[in-house]
Amino acid sequence: MARIGRVYSGCYCYHIITRGNQKQNVFLNEKDYARYVGILKRAKRKYNILLFSYCLMPNHVHLLIETKSSSNMSNFMRWINRGYAAYFNTAYQKTGHLWQGRFKSKPILKGQYLIHCGNYIEANPVRANIADDIANYKWSSYKERCLLSKSSILDGIVRGQF
Repeated sequence: MARIGRVYSGCYCYHIITRGNQKQNVFLNEKDYARYVGILKRAKRKYNILLFSYCLMPNHVHLLIETKSSSNMSNFMRWINRGYAAYFNTAYQKTGHLWQGRFKSKPILKGQYLIHCGNYIEANPVRANIADDIANYKWSSYKERCLLSKSSILDGIVRGQF
């Protein structure tokens, strides 16, 4: 059966979710998280993607992005997922799929819901009982976006707003 194509629109941002195959952990230590962030930074520049929020969980990733063209989002995610999978498989002497199927992308209208989506993404570690406070979780955009820490990866930050 043919898969349904993605819906693209210039009016939307996208909440992207990609998960480890069979819900396996894709980040096993701090070095893994840092490697993913490095790949994400390079992919943003390469594909002209704006990143508003992110959270790296042990077995999945959330990104809140805006893209300039319809093909950029798929190419962006393909580049990130392939690059990180190659790193992971080499580092841990694994073979096969790291990610579970296609990434999910949900269109998000700009405005108040965009802010709520960013908050939802960053609160994942608390909901999953990985952190007791969002500000204590190192691998999300919360500190950059809401506490106005120096941003090296996010776009569109003005006093904690999108």
